[in-house]
Amino acid sequence: MIGTYVNVAAILIGTTIGCLLKRGINKKYEDALFTVMGLAALGIGLENVVNNLPKSHYPVLFIVSLALGTLLGTWWDLDRRFDHLIKRFGGKSQLVKGLATGILLCCIGALSIVGPVMAAVRHDETMLLTNATLDLVTTIVFGASFGWGMLFCAPALFCWQGGIYLVAKYLSASFFTGPLVTEIAIVGGFLIASTGLSLLKIRDIKTLNILPSLLVPIVFFIFRDLTGLF
Repeated sequence: MIGTYVNVAAILIGTTIGCLLKRGINKKYEDALFTVMGLAALGIGLENVVNNLPKSHYPVLFIVSLALGTLLGTWWDLDRRFDHLIKRFGGKSQLVKGLATGILLCCIGALSIVGPVMAAVRHDETMLLTNATLDLVTTIVFGASFGWGMLFCAPALFCWQGGIYLVAKYLSASFFTGPLVTEIAIVGGFLIASTGLSLLKIRDIKTLNILPSLLVPIVFFIFRDLTGLF
């Protein structure tokens, strides 16, 4: 878990540096940063999708995941609830989009999924430390763009990696196989791309309402392992 603690610290440090830099940024440059973050998120999301779709053993699973996840998220109205929570703490609606993008970028990817498994099973923190380095740079830019609210990415990452670590260490390390990571990466890629479209103001997509889609591949693989089907 040392790697996860370092990763959390990297997000906190990166966001703090970014927020301190933000003080000297003119509104014109701040808007330019929003645009760049949108482009970056769109590009990273599409890269995840394009690179992982050919590896998928279940080519329609991502469609089912996005459909079921969106229905659940819309039913629970996650976007409105989160937006209300952020505004209660003095945040702006733009921060909601930034947080959604930041959390997804930090959590979705092989380094952040396989890393905790390697730490739990082999005591190898390399992938987590690599992820921490990437997140440090990412959160500097996000902190400069969206402000102190991006600190919430740290507890989100801790819960995500900590949960995977506990499952791998005490339940089943073999559960987080390559096929599962691939399916999560595909769905996550679409989510990251959707935040990019929102930041670019191409389409106001309520990405948080789609977030439960990430759970569908996990439930599917649990069902597959229990039943031996598929």
